[in-house]
Amino acid sequence: MVHGGPFPATSDPRSTSEDTLAIRRFQRPVRHQNLPPDLLPDAVRDANPLSLARCLNGEPQL
Repeated sequence: MVHGGPFPATSDPRSTSEDTLAIRRFQRPVRHQNLPPDLLPDAVRDANPLSLARCLNGEPQL
């Protein structure tokens, strides 16, 4: 169902902003390669100051 709204809802009748692939159209990839640790967001720092559960090279890290 096409409905009013920003791109792509009104400009492309084959897709809407609410289908399963919408996140791929609206996301913005961000890379933090070679960025000094002080400038990284807390969630991606090596020290893990937020104590987030995450994977490193496929291995669970706490």
